[in-house]
Amino acid sequence: MHLLLQTCDYKEHHVRTRSLCSALAALALGVSVTAGGAADNSPPGAGTASPATAPRQAEDFPQFHVPGCEADMTRLQELFRLHHGAAFTDCTLWDPWLPHATLWAAVGPQGSAQAARDAYRSSFLRRRIDADGYVAMQQHRGLAHSDGWPFPTWQQAGGAGWHFSLVGEAYGIQNFGMKPLTSTDGWEIRGAAIEGIDPASGLKLRATEDVVTIVTPPFACGTIVAPYVRLEWAARGLAPAAQPYVSWQFQGETEWPAEHRAPFATLTEADGMQYANVPLYRQPGYAGIVTRYRLTFDRAAGAVLTLKSLITAIDSRHPITNSIYLHGCTEYFAWTTDLPFLQANLERMRRALRFTLDEFAVRETKHVRVPWVGHDGRSGLERLPDGQKRIHLGLGVGNNYWDLLPFGGHDALATIYLYDALRRMAALERAVAEHPEWKIERASEPLAAADLSRLADEVRDEAGRFFWSDEAGRFIGWVDSTGRRYDYGFTFVNLEAVHYGLATPEQAQSILAWLDGRRTLAGDTSQGADIYHWRFAPRATTRRNIETYVWPWSAPESIPWGGQVQDGGAVLGFSYFDLMARLKTLGPDDAWRRLREILAWFDEVQRAGGYRRYYADGTRGTLQGGGPPGGLGMDAEFLESVLVPQVMLYGFLGCQPRPGGLRLAPRLPADWPELTVSGVHAQGRVLDIAAKPRELRLTARVSDGNSFYLWLASGRWEIDSLSADGNAADAPVVFETQDDGPPATLSIQPGQTLRVTRR
Repeated sequence: MHLLLQTCDYKEHHVRTRSLCSALAALALGVSVTAGGAADNSPPGAGTASPATAPRQAEDFPQFHVPGCEADMTRLQELFRLHHGAAFTDCTLWDPWLPHATLWAAVGPQGSAQAARDAYRSSFLRRRIDADGYVAMQQHRGLAHSDGWPFPTWQQAGGAGWHFSLVGEAYGIQNFGMKPLTSTDGWEIRGAAIEGIDPASGLKLRATEDVVTIVTPPFACGTIVAPYVRLEWAARGLAPAAQPYVSWQFQGETEWPAEHRAPFATLTEADGMQYANVPLYRQPGYAGIVTRYRLTFDRAAGAVLTLKSLITAIDSRHPITNSIYLHGCTEYFAWTTDLPFLQANLERMRRALRFTLDEFAVRETKHVRVPWVGHDGRSGLERLPDGQKRIHLGLGVGNNYWDLLPFGGHDALATIYLYDALRRMAALERAVAEHPEWKIERASEPLAAADLSRLADEVRDEAGRFFWSDEAGRFIGWVDSTGRRYDYGFTFVNLEAVHYGLATPEQAQSILAWLDGRRTLAGDTSQGADIYHWRFAPRATTRRNIETYVWPWSAPESIPWGGQVQDGGAVLGFSYFDLMARLKTLGPDDAWRRLREILAWFDEVQRAGGYRRYYADGTRGTLQGGGPPGGLGMDAEFLESVLVPQVMLYGFLGCQPRPGGLRLAPRLPADWPELTVSGVHAQGRVLDIAAKPRELRLTARVSDGNSFYLWLASGRWEIDSLSADGNAADAPVVFETQDDGPPATLSIQPGQTLRVTRR
């Protein structure tokens, strides 16, 4: 992710992030244990009453408390606080990670997660979804598909580009020395008068005829690096029924064949400046050397057209964006039960899922198969028998966070995220069907929960077989269009497969045995204890890779093993998946051992003055982030570092948000007598949640007065309300539960504590 792109004669860097904007009535004894919801038929957490607030501790940040482990918990809270403030971006890439860490954490003097919730609510509702249903990446302004990743750029591809204005093009100016065009020399413009070139908006034309044509200067590039033509333009006075289109000529052609054209959407003045990403690759016969483009605008007489830029564009879209957007949206709703959000966004979410299922042939293959140009999984580098390299322009385009690696063709990581999205959407559709009072309009093309659940199971079973290596006992990364399988010891693929549930228990055991060195693999560069050489996380990969990358990263051998995060380096944030996989597979004691090793490292880092000082001389490793390339990612653009402390809430406490309430299933290490996580903002209440081996306590700091749901593991339980002195205020209510069965429906007042005890 976010690396310096390397070529033979230049390097490129991209960093664009945004900081986060500004920062149960006693059971009465009103505990009611019901089989499906609040007695008043209103959704828990959806009320509009102003929350009441109880006196609270002088804290402005969630606290983790384990008796006897105070020093470790202090460091963990410090790590959380260090990264929480920057844990927001409009970029889709972080949707599964940053909301996960911030939607629950009550921070600030008032103790609330509302700032993070408001920021993400707005971001999810504003997220661009194109006419096909693709969810835009929104990283930063780049020089490829405008809704994709910022690179590979047309310059790196040997393509063509014309920019009449460079407003907003800091990326291109900094990395490629771009200069704006100041004349139309070499262009052929008919049917319009040239009114000038505005440095702010670009070339301005006034249509004098009904049809306007704009022909670019000659150029030459293969269609493999020009699957799209991207223009940025505006129009005033163009007829609503106008149908603009792009035409092209191939090498040797002098005419404009009628079949060489592709339409794009027209604009009105209200649209302002817009991108058009025109998918030429979908047109029959679009293969060869393209030498000219022509833009044609009909019904244009009297219109004013503005052309800011026109470029050949790599398809830099990522096949993960729709799945991870659904992760973020469903998690937001689970923590908030924000019905207006769901009413406004559910149909967009459904459209995003349909696109993924159709575009990647999921129902047929039961995994993600990426059909896009440049995304077939083949490397952009080829090592020849004599040791020389051949660069294959257009191949190896990235698919995810690990953007130098060509996870295309049949993509394991995209399949893992899809599996998660299917399960989440199945659960949401089931909840919508069970709550008609939510008043969600029936979908024009409904997605049945049972069908999504069945498909998720099929994906888990088939993908778990297809991407598994019996020889290595771990998941590979991808399979390219020729059938070649790629295995560089991708620890992140394997740990996320365990965390999200795609791996079987036997596969999970095999993966952890490899990572812990209980078994070694011949051919791996890193084996045994060296896999955790960096201490805070396993290496991202365990086998040296100097041949399989997107083509602009053309000299990987020039950086030593471990000097690049995607080749033996490590990323702090993804240690979260290591911890969660260990908890799930090897148990809480093993996960706690690993966490203590991370905290010992972090203690050393903080005593040295922070990350930059600790790694300053390079002897402990080199940092990536905000500058030159490096092997370790933990600050600057590595916003996901905020994930690590979340193991306390989601892992050891076993807290899962669900619409209207929480599921709690603690798993405590043997030497923890108790765990408390304070400041948990769930729906309309802020709770301190404490867990002992057979007891849970929920204390309300804030409550909106609405009832809420509590899901518990199978067993016989009793719930009572505690008085201020810690004694039972009333006789307990006894009830029985089943895993994922009906929840208990509770209410709690500010300052009140509910005790839930397993009998």
